[in-house]
Order: sequence, then C-alpha cells, then structure tokens
Amino acid sequence: MLLEKKNAVIYGAGGAIGGAVARAFAREGARVFLTGRRLASVDALAREILDGGGVAEAAQVDALDELAIEKHLSTVTEKAGSIDISINTIGLPPQRVQGMPLIEMPAERFALPITTLTQTHFLTARAAARHMVEKRSGVIVTLSATASRLPVPGLGAMSSTWAAIEALTRSLAVELGPQGIRVICLQSNAIPETATIQETYGRVAETLGITREQVVAQQSATAPLRRLPTLVEVANVAAFMASDQASAMTATAVNLSCGILAD
Repeated sequence: MLLEKKNAVIYGAGGAIGGAVARAFAREGARVFLTGRRLASVDALAREILDGGGVAEAAQVDALDELAIEKHLSTVTEKAGSIDISINTIGLPPQRVQGMPLIEMPAERFALPITTLTQTHFLTARAAARHMVEKRSGVIVTLSATASRLPVPGLGAMSSTWAAIEALTRSLAVELGPQGIRVICLQSNAIPETATIQETYGRVAETLGITREQVVAQQSATAPLRRLPTLVEVANVAAFMASDQASAMTATAVNLSCGILAD
C-alpha cells in the first residue's frame, strides 16, 4: 500500500474531492484525520472508512481559525506521533464567486476567494509544516484548477485565487525543501461529479437552452482525451503524490486536465 503507516490530515473532507481523497488515502493504508466546518458530514465519512476496515477520526475545525488548526494538529500529533501528509481540498459555493465580469464585480466579491481559499491554504500548510520540520519529512498538498492558466469569462476572481495558490505552493516548496518537506498542487479540470460543477454546468445549460449532459459533452470534446477527470482519478493521483513513490516531486502543479492544458 502506498501510504501504509502514514498519518494524513484532510481539510474539507466533507466535500466531494475531500471525501474521495480520504477514501483513497485510507485504502492505501493511511490513518486519516478528517476535518470540516460541520462535524456531521466528516463523522459520517469516518464511520464509512472504519466500516471498510480503515482507520479514521473526524473533527470539527474552522480552517480559517489559526488557533483551531493548531489545536487540532497538536491533538493529532499526540495521538499518532507525527503528521506525514496535509491536504487542503476546501472550496467555495460557485454562486458566491462565479458568473460576473470583473469590471462589474464589487471589490469584496473579488477578494472573497483570496481571503478564504488562499488564506486557508496558507494557514493549514504553515501549521502542518511547523510540525513536519521536527521530523524533517512530510508532504503538503494544495488544490487549484486549470483556470489558473486558462482564463474563463466569469471566473476572474477564482482564476486569480488558484494562481495565487500555485504560487504559494512553489514558495513553500522552496522554503521547506531543505527540511525534507515536499509541497505539491493538484491542478484539476472541472469534475462533473462534484456539486460545484453540476451547479455551474446547470446554469450554463439553462443559458444556452440545452441539458447539463450536453454541456459536459461539449466540454469533454475540447480535451484530447475527450473527457473530463473523475473524482477517483484525482484522489488516486493525490495518494500517489503523497507517497514515497513521488519523493522526487515538489514545487509543481500536477496537471489533471485530461489534456486541455498542454504543458
């Protein structure tokens, strides 16, 4: 198993991507510590993993609260002995940050994803790194999207935020590399299974007078692989990147675009 005897903290585990990552990590042998702003969803996921033979614990953590993050990580360290992996999969409801041209966007709406998503990535990564430096090992995983490099109308605030997260990833990797800590970003294209993309594509479909399935088909047709990534694929890559099999990789954004973004 790729992650046997590894301790992984997952932020945003109650969401679609976080849940998929948690299942993949547990399947690969990791002890997973699930966090979310609402305990019910992460607690249900923990029970699911436990029922499947994995090892999981759930906790309610506000990933914008520095003290709450540190308190939780201290508890994890006391229980497990170390923090080997930290991954942040937190997102935002699309109606709060999408669908408005930049020239019409109020400053506070533009700043919202920056002051939430970028900040939570910084806070959780910083807290994890402070624990990892003691053992001079660890992996921090961040999450962005292909729109960081392929601009999409109506996604200006999010594109700026994802680009900032990728820049943060590189900066952390350069600073933490000498302490044996790797920092990787998962850069995914739209994942049709997630509620965010279902809602977004639903709005596009309504505007165009077609079905959501037709929107997915149109988007898939633009990719060299003629499809979009799945939750399982993103989670499997996360597990590999967090494992020792990817020990030479850091300071990079892993392209999960099915070829739409050609590096």
